[in-house]
Amino acid sequence: MRIFQFKCRDEAKRIMHDIGVDRYGIKIMLPKASSFLVRLNAISNINANIIKQEALSLGADAAISRGALTGQVKETGCLIIATLDQLNSLIHKLRSQPFGLKKFADDLDKGIKNYAQNDFTLYLGNHSLKLGKRTHIMGIINMTPDSFSGDGLLYGIKGNDCLKLALAKAERMVKDGADIIDVGGESSRPGAKSVSAKEEIRRTVPVIKLLSKKIKAPISIDTTKPEVAKVALEAGAQMVNDISGLRSKQMARIAAKYRAAVVIMHMLGRPVNMQKSIAYQSLIDDIIGYLKKAVEAAQECGIEPGKIVIDPGIGFGKKPEHNLEIINKLADFKILGKPILLGPSRKSFIAKVLGTNPPDLTLGSVAASVMAAERGVHILRVHDVKEINRALKIVTAVKKETYA
Repeated sequence: MRIFQFKCRDEAKRIMHDIGVDRYGIKIMLPKASSFLVRLNAISNINANIIKQEALSLGADAAISRGALTGQVKETGCLIIATLDQLNSLIHKLRSQPFGLKKFADDLDKGIKNYAQNDFTLYLGNHSLKLGKRTHIMGIINMTPDSFSGDGLLYGIKGNDCLKLALAKAERMVKDGADIIDVGGESSRPGAKSVSAKEEIRRTVPVIKLLSKKIKAPISIDTTKPEVAKVALEAGAQMVNDISGLRSKQMARIAAKYRAAVVIMHMLGRPVNMQKSIAYQSLIDDIIGYLKKAVEAAQECGIEPGKIVIDPGIGFGKKPEHNLEIINKLADFKILGKPILLGPSRKSFIAKVLGTNPPDLTLGSVAASVMAAERGVHILRVHDVKEINRALKIVTAVKKETYA
């Protein structure tokens, strides 16, 4: 199921406010001005025709294939065209229908509520982030010698000098507007080889211990290894950023035990092979399906629903055109009902579009971040905190004016 919304709702609300409509009146009439498209894939011919007839009875409509109308096919896609009021009435009517339509009605009801939710509160230890009013920033600290972005802090620098460098960078990022600091000790660039958990702990945990005492922003550990996450959480991290999408139940159980927030990301394969065989039946549908199952599995392992963030995984098993499509259709992921994080910063698709290489990707990263913010992303994982924070302030100001 995919849900799309026309952008007339906020304009209608503004106009009604401008002409002096009573607040209660706005509340009553706004659902009539909220127009949606709901796309369904491969539903039975019988169900498609029932949905269409019930939609028509409410003044809405549903587009189905010619074969579904004539009975020549058993399955069809379906596009429901309705206002929010009509969708709510349709849900009520379908709940009394046979052929599994009650479950479909329940799923549609949940999907609409998820899609409409934009504001979340993310609790990270003693910190709480009010997501939705503005796009938040996750600043990147790469404790590696081989970061794809060229900003890894382990280029022969050892001991206290490395810690001082990491602290200075984190303090600068917080000053420049970072809301979260993400510390990683293993490169995830395409083709990167894994490092041992012992080495990853050696690279990251001393930094996390230091930052947890010196900076006021919450700290995230960027790792796929449960043993690394455990030690990092004990050292002061409050979030686990797992590019493998919490495939490990042990990782999920550790996050649940420490009541940590998690970022669940979509990736094909592993960094060492993720760019070798890239194929999707339907990019956005496939990613949504993957994340939906991962979220359900995480919650079954005891992770609190309000501590889960999703990430479509730009650059992880994606072609350049896939990354652009993800940014363009970012709002589609709202159907999962979770805050959305995105990491477009300095990715190779930007270099391909611009025809340049790091470190000349800042402006491209800013542009991609602004496009993502306009489409509703909650958190951006970035290298260039100062530049992107300034750009996001403009986005917030425009949105505030638009939706006032």
